[in-house]
Amino acid sequence: MSDSLIPQNLKYATTHEWILLEGEVATLGITDHAQHELGDIVFVELPEVGQKVEPGKGVAVIEAVKTVADVYAPAAGEVVEVNTVLADDAGSINRDAYGSWIVKIRLSGPLPSDLLDASGYQAQL
Repeated sequence: MSDSLIPQNLKYATTHEWILLEGEVATLGITDHAQHELGDIVFVELPEVGQKVEPGKGVAVIEAVKTVADVYAPAAGEVVEVNTVLADDAGSINRDAYGSWIVKIRLSGPLPSDLLDASGYQAQL
């Protein structure tokens, strides 16, 4: 997926995470741009369900062949679900960044107002 096909229904962090808000639960993944920059993803270190998260702090770690990168929480809350498929197929993020979510967080407050829409994220790139 090219950067010109950034999904319009998501919010984006400047740190290249995408966020889908459904009620008080935010589904989180990394953008197609981020997976291209990382290269071949070989492992995703997932948090524990029930773990508290803080905005801007690491919630997961992605290991690629050449680098390691944190995935940052968009807002405060609690991990309610992790994508266990990634344990056996971390590379699914390379094949479909917007279809391979990493973690779901029940937010304890609103999403920050500085998240970008698709056109804002495209402009940042």
